[in-house]
Amino acid sequence: MAFEDKVLVCRDCGNEFVFSVGEQEFFAEKGFENEPSRCPACRATRRQRAAGGERPKHEMFPAVCSECGAETQVPFRPSGDKPVYCRECYQRLRGF
Repeated sequence: MAFEDKVLVCRDCGNEFVFSVGEQEFFAEKGFENEPSRCPACRATRRQRAAGGERPKHEMFPAVCSECGAETQVPFRPSGDKPVYCRECYQRLRGF
């Protein structure tokens, strides 16, 4: 079966996009019967959302740096049994 590039219209954004010969061959090889209904950008956005790509903001907790004594915020609840460092001290200690 000979394929030719096709111009399709995205159902989400309404923009035209090319369904290339290579993509058509891939779809046929995988046994997909339907053409894509979304452009590559909208497909990527949809996959990212489905995979939890929109990360929630972490709750921040107040802490005092064990190295310099500065007040800081950390993304975990300090337990008190391990040292907690501000960003600058942590990076310096880790050699960043």
